[in-house]
Amino acid sequence: MDTTQRTEQQRSADRRRRELLEAADRVVLRDGPQASMNAIAAEAGITKPILYRHFGDKGGLYAALAQRHTDALLASLRAALDAPAERRERVESTLDTYLAAIEARPQVYRFLMHPAEGGAGGEQGFDVGKHSVPLLRRMGEELAQVIEERVDLGPDSRQLARVWGHGIVGMMHAAGDWWLGERPCSRAELVRSLADLLWGRLAAAGDRLGGPGF
Repeated sequence: MDTTQRTEQQRSADRRRRELLEAADRVVLRDGPQASMNAIAAEAGITKPILYRHFGDKGGLYAALAQRHTDALLASLRAALDAPAERRERVESTLDTYLAAIEARPQVYRFLMHPAEGGAGGEQGFDVGKHSVPLLRRMGEELAQVIEERVDLGPDSRQLARVWGHGIVGMMHAAGDWWLGERPCSRAELVRSLADLLWGRLAAAGDRLGGPGF
């Protein structure tokens, strides 16, 4: 098989995988954490063994969907952080971007962060922490890198940026999870309150490279 044929086969496989993930997305939007491999296979018009061939099991499919949605969310968060605005405004915009994302697709959020303990359709469930914790860790590391690049935190800047990155992600996740379940206040009110909590030392920190900073 020559290079051209291998490239075309890879493109075809990537396209098919993308189509299957889009079918999975549609089921997750409908069923949330109870989304089953049977339902996803039916939505895609294939048998479950073919779905397993692409993803291995529900955990493999979950990981692929998590990658897809986390990539999109991180891109949105970076855009909010880099917008031409005052730092406080960008902090609020970043918090609002996260909350707006989970509010717009709550079933996807629940599928990623609260997988069903017992799988639907007779499937075996999987441990929540095993799958959701890596998502939060990745977001924490990504945010830490953004903070380190944009804010001058003085000595031990890298370590402090990592503490802040993981701390902010943990705060957004915990507060957002509570808010999505109870809706005790408006999204704008929650954003302002969280920004107030963060503002202390961040307001006084210097910017790197002479740019607008985080």
